[in-house]
Amino acid sequence: MHKHRCVVASANRRRAAALAGHTGDPSGARSLLADPDPGVRATALGALGRLGQAGEADVVAALADPSPEVRRRACEVAVGVAGVDLVPVLADADAGVVEVVAWALGERADAGGDVVARLSAVAADHDDPLCREAAVAALGAIGDQRGLPAILAATRDRPAIRRRAVIALAPFEGPEVDTALATALEDRDWQVRQAAEDLTAEGE
Repeated sequence: MHKHRCVVASANRRRAAALAGHTGDPSGARSLLADPDPGVRATALGALGRLGQAGEADVVAALADPSPEVRRRACEVAVGVAGVDLVPVLADADAGVVEVVAWALGERADAGGDVVARLSAVAADHDDPLCREAAVAALGAIGDQRGLPAILAATRDRPAIRRRAVIALAPFEGPEVDTALATALEDRDWQVRQAAEDLTAEGE
């Protein structure tokens, strides 16, 4: 019975955090950032992000949270918060966090520092295919020439990543890009072939 009451109480606090983000109550959301339940903390941070009230300190603290759920939410919120260095988070032990931070870096389209190099390393070497796919997509969104080798290499990965890599080639030109697209047009996976057809049709 005690456990049930705790679950209900956590659900109520999480609901309150979500409502704060929809009713313009940043103080209510902020009061739940240190809640013992990680779901509540994540929702509270998301509410602050929705309201445009999440600060650099809020996001940095959440990126160090022991809960992957909170760290993932922090990566999402960080897209709209200046000054937060997300690159170190690419080394997070949780694959879900790495996937989201790669997406966030692509949304920022910031090629400063070692962003491209670190994303390229994830695209090439991460054990989780979703992380590799997210990193490839981010490199395409950034469009920095330094990321092209990793995208080209990804055109030889598993099908979902190959398809993402073909799409990520859109900002790039050159003989190696043409060769990769020609190869993709003959890929055994129809979605990879379709992506290549769409991209080559746009260039005609």
